[in-house]
Amino acid sequence: MTFSLRPTYDDPRTAELVDRLRDYLDGELADHERERGLTHATPLSRADLEPVWHRSRELGFYGIHLPEAYGGQNLTYAQLAALKEEVGASGRVLAHSVLGDMGGPLRAGDILGHATEYQLDKYLLPLIRGERACCFSLTETDAGSDVRSMRTVAVRDGDGYRLTGHKVFSSAGPFADFAIVVARMAGTGEQERDKPRFSAFLVDLDSPGCRVEDGATPMSGEHIESDIVLDDCFVPAANLLGEEGRGMRIALGRVTTNRLLHCPTVLGATRRALALTLDRTRTRKVAGGQPLLMLQAIQHKVADMATEFYAARSMTYAALAALDEGREVHAEAFMCKLFVAESAFRILDEAVQIHGKEGLTQGNEIEYLFRKIRMFRILTGTSEIQRNGIAKLLAFNH
Repeated sequence: MTFSLRPTYDDPRTAELVDRLRDYLDGELADHERERGLTHATPLSRADLEPVWHRSRELGFYGIHLPEAYGGQNLTYAQLAALKEEVGASGRVLAHSVLGDMGGPLRAGDILGHATEYQLDKYLLPLIRGERACCFSLTETDAGSDVRSMRTVAVRDGDGYRLTGHKVFSSAGPFADFAIVVARMAGTGEQERDKPRFSAFLVDLDSPGCRVEDGATPMSGEHIESDIVLDDCFVPAANLLGEEGRGMRIALGRVTTNRLLHCPTVLGATRRALALTLDRTRTRKVAGGQPLLMLQAIQHKVADMATEFYAARSMTYAALAALDEGREVHAEAFMCKLFVAESAFRILDEAVQIHGKEGLTQGNEIEYLFRKIRMFRILTGTSEIQRNGIAKLLAFNH
């Protein structure tokens, strides 16, 4: 893998998909956002997102990673990663809706294999077609990294369950029709305290006893989060996802794969920041009229930034290639998440420094990217948790 801020691919299929995706992101999607006056801080509505879902589906991108039986193209992980990187590098506000990250097939995760025919017909196939949207509700105020501390409880009631609890940081909640909710099964005494059981449910967000409330606004400024409040909300037994007591396994299934697949999107955003910074150093004049890039101090900064990016990207795609070969990459996934998060943050920090006051100004893309990238050191598992995982694997497997 060679260094490039506009990668090319030897695989003809990947190259063709990336070219078509770039055309859409820079063409139709850019026009759509411009017509609506959208920015990263704009409160989005279904009216903003649905045209993107439908057009992306027409172009073959929405759910493209899925098997052909579900209308996808059965991509390899490396191929999907290449597309996710382009999404991240595009700078588009609605890029998260093109492949289905925001409420679509990628947000639903690997639950198709756990769904009944009824659940497929009512929930998941309409989601794949861009007719419905979902959010994933696992996190609670006091149950972030320690998800087993969750307090949302499910109580059996006749031919269903009653759910009570308060979920936070449900991404895509403002646009969703239903949520994938993980709840603790109500038990008695020591069973509930010492060995809790969890189940996953498909919950219609317009159900009695279910409220969707405005969630906290993350430091990125995006309005994409909701709280899901459940107050004795009845959920039919037909909406139990998989087996009772297996919800945590469903929720955390394919963690290694998902951890890796978050990295290409961040790499794309970092790639864009690096390109914007190089443009800045070429066009910004300093005393004497020479470009900023002529200063050795700046040359060293951009050299380090490019080198870190190359290293982070190379290790990510190496791990994805191993995953495509069917090899286990548990340690590598932890390492990639850690190194990509920390390297991307260092690169963005230098990008802000090089942009000077403009890099500190709201409305400047570098300032937004800095806030967005900073979040990745915490989201989907903090850097400390990645280090814990690496150390544990080293201790017991080597």
